[in-house]
Amino acid sequence: MRDDGRLWYGGDYNPEQWPAEVWRQDVELMRRARVTLVTVGVFAWSRLEPEPGRYTLDWLDEVLDLLHDAGIRVALATPTASPPPWFSLAHPDALPVTADGVRLHHGSRDTYCAAAPAYRAAARRITEVLADRYAHHPALALWHVHNEYGTTCHCPHAEVAFRRWLADRHGDLDTLNDAWTTSFWSQHYTDWAQIGTPRATQYLHNPGHLLDFRRFWSDTLLAAYTDQRDVLRAANPAVPVTTNYVLGDWVPVDHARWAREVDLVAIDHYPSAVDLGAEEQTALAADLARGWARHGAPGRAPDWLLMETAPNLIYAAGRMHTKEPGRMLRQSVAHVARGSRGALFFQWRAPRGGAERFHSALVPHAGADSRVYREAVRLGQALDRLAEVRGRVAARVALAWDAASGWALQHPGLPAERLNHHEEVAAAHRALWHAGLACDVAVPGDPLDGYPLLVVPALYLADEATAGWVRDHVHGGGHALVTYLSGVADAHARIHLDGYPGALRDVLGVRVEEFHPLGDDERVALTDGGTGTVWAETVGLTGARTVTGYAGGVLAGQPAVTRHTYGAGVAWYVSTRPDDATYRRLLTEAATQAGVAPTCPDAPAGVEAVRRGGDDGSWLFLLNHTDRPQTVPASGVDLLTDATVTDAVHLPAGGVAVLREPTG
Repeated sequence: MRDDGRLWYGGDYNPEQWPAEVWRQDVELMRRARVTLVTVGVFAWSRLEPEPGRYTLDWLDEVLDLLHDAGIRVALATPTASPPPWFSLAHPDALPVTADGVRLHHGSRDTYCAAAPAYRAAARRITEVLADRYAHHPALALWHVHNEYGTTCHCPHAEVAFRRWLADRHGDLDTLNDAWTTSFWSQHYTDWAQIGTPRATQYLHNPGHLLDFRRFWSDTLLAAYTDQRDVLRAANPAVPVTTNYVLGDWVPVDHARWAREVDLVAIDHYPSAVDLGAEEQTALAADLARGWARHGAPGRAPDWLLMETAPNLIYAAGRMHTKEPGRMLRQSVAHVARGSRGALFFQWRAPRGGAERFHSALVPHAGADSRVYREAVRLGQALDRLAEVRGRVAARVALAWDAASGWALQHPGLPAERLNHHEEVAAAHRALWHAGLACDVAVPGDPLDGYPLLVVPALYLADEATAGWVRDHVHGGGHALVTYLSGVADAHARIHLDGYPGALRDVLGVRVEEFHPLGDDERVALTDGGTGTVWAETVGLTGARTVTGYAGGVLAGQPAVTRHTYGAGVAWYVSTRPDDATYRRLLTEAATQAGVAPTCPDAPAGVEAVRRGGDDGSWLFLLNHTDRPQTVPASGVDLLTDATVTDAVHLPAGGVAVLREPTG
């Protein structure tokens, strides 16, 4: 990586929205806040190429030179997420089409189809121009390709590309028909031309069709990215290239698979909860990014970066919640604790107009004389003090995540509407977080050495390789906790027969005959005093023993949570979603039996503890998410204050400490 040892701090900078005299003010304010990296040009295509083939780059030259003279590095973006008006007028066939067949028009961002040849060609041309001019600019630290890949399309270009992708994936129509179970509802295909994208239709779509369409778009968007990446790498292989991942279950991108194609994983993260849930979401996003980064090219460090977040607002349902004083710093440090190379924000300066004129910014409409900017200065000072932190996050729990299982559980023909792989992963992660148990996110097939406990939430799709991954871990002496909706279907969303949880029945020692989806407000009592939500099952024991039973209703007296000795290890099965407190107790017990302890066992509730380090040292991050002072037993030197701690850290309400721990 081309850096100078400092953490990256800054965010999206849009000088094209401001007159040149503001640029100099911005650079001075950045210096005062100790900004080290800004992203430039993300949405600037119409200013860089106002007419086809005519480029106006003098303003960008001046901006990059100003930033370089101030010691500020640049992540230079390719502006291809927002084609200019002339492109949409010249190539209306490249505008996206919805599943309803509606052609969208210019007037917002993301008005393109990544499968349209004209769009891909225009994107390569502007990338080549930027690469030719700036690949060796001294300010350049990183290339930022595009923005938040995730736009899908159903236009004729997409249909042609989809058929070609299907032929490559399945080989012939007989294989595709078998994978999609097309004998159901008379969908048997005899010609590739009969297959279109899954547009709006009379009733339920074929689940295999929908699942492959999501996979197709992940691969197609990745190809659009690598088109540009290859141009940039050829111009200067020393400059790393990435793109910012947008999070959400609507995104048709397999982020773990993409990690092999980027030089570091970069995520955008916008919490949606205004209470402690925002901190839970922050920890999950960071752990996901770190887990995806492990899938980078062989020999490359698993780097990741918080590329974009909101400084002073949380975008909750229906409103913008103003972050409380100190929360921006605490959430930023939480990302660094979990491995981020720094903290970047959208955006540097709030715009006067445009669709996102009220979006959060480090320099708000009130200007530098504002609480937000003063907190930005304090954050820059804090991140400057954390530059020495390095090494892995100390985690001995692996949490399974699978993009395709998430997509498959979005099919509307399932037993309940609110079945969601991402929410089940979040629920398990939340329980681990509150229990103080650090985890690494793992994709099926990842090595599990060093992880005594594997947690598998709603891993709906499980072929033999995935089932073998869980089975081998347990048989070899590992422990696994598996939840409902795991192992139910194969890679094509076809149900495994002879009882649930299908491919995992043997390792779990159970056989489920029936499921009982619960209503939104429905709860089922458990014999340990807890409750279950979302789902319940009729669980038969085929070797496992009951740990917790159902305490009421038609399932009274039947198993709810089971434990099974398999080989040298142990497999737990959880047939409902326990309430948060019960889930925390259950995972604590499973971890204890697996020999896994919390990062900081004596940390009070509401204090997050994360340890990073390696052979040459360790650092303990302590974040007080409560509104009361807290005391945590620990020792070391607090990097943020230079104070030496011998017995305990005294954290003020909302306070943060980062201890360089004593060696040995």
